[in-house]
Amino acid sequence: MHLEPDSTAVIVVDMQNGFCHPNGSLYSPGSETVIEPITELVSRARNAGTQIVYTRDVHPPEQFADAHYYDEFEQWGEHVVEGTWDAELVDELPVEAGDHVVEKHTYDAFYQTELEGWLNARGIRDLVLCGTLANVCVLHTGGSAGLRDFRPIMVEDCIGAIEADHREYALEHADWLFGELAEREDLEFGG
Repeated sequence: MHLEPDSTAVIVVDMQNGFCHPNGSLYSPGSETVIEPITELVSRARNAGTQIVYTRDVHPPEQFADAHYYDEFEQWGEHVVEGTWDAELVDELPVEAGDHVVEKHTYDAFYQTELEGWLNARGIRDLVLCGTLANVCVLHTGGSAGLRDFRPIMVEDCIGAIEADHREYALEHADWLFGELAEREDLEFGG
């Protein structure tokens, strides 16, 4: 799959200590195992001139205090609280000067963030999605991208999950409803 660097961005979803590190509040071994493949993908894409975007799921301590229904702390317990080590990106994926970081407060990286405008301002139409969790933030961000007329490409071997069937469901759903699937070795940036 050939991708033009000028109109493509790699979206690295929520590769944070809270999800990827054994001491994290919502640690998933499946999230930790995709750090190395994502690092390789990001390096190859960056070298070709493709824009890299990292999302960070960050929750202010009182975010859900007045919630009517949507309360992630009730669902998952407190996690990736603003200003904590838990909320930081894993060290293996350093953010470089030209990268963009989107701070989000829900599963969807487009919801009440600047992501859509930032991508549109740069003429980016194709989104290479990787990160964690497959059936939560990656799925919701990919679906939201598709609804906004971006082309979401889910990188199968760069998406973490709590359980294998969660990942399988998310990828099948994405492929059927709003996006495309690819392995990282099948992606060609530029040239």
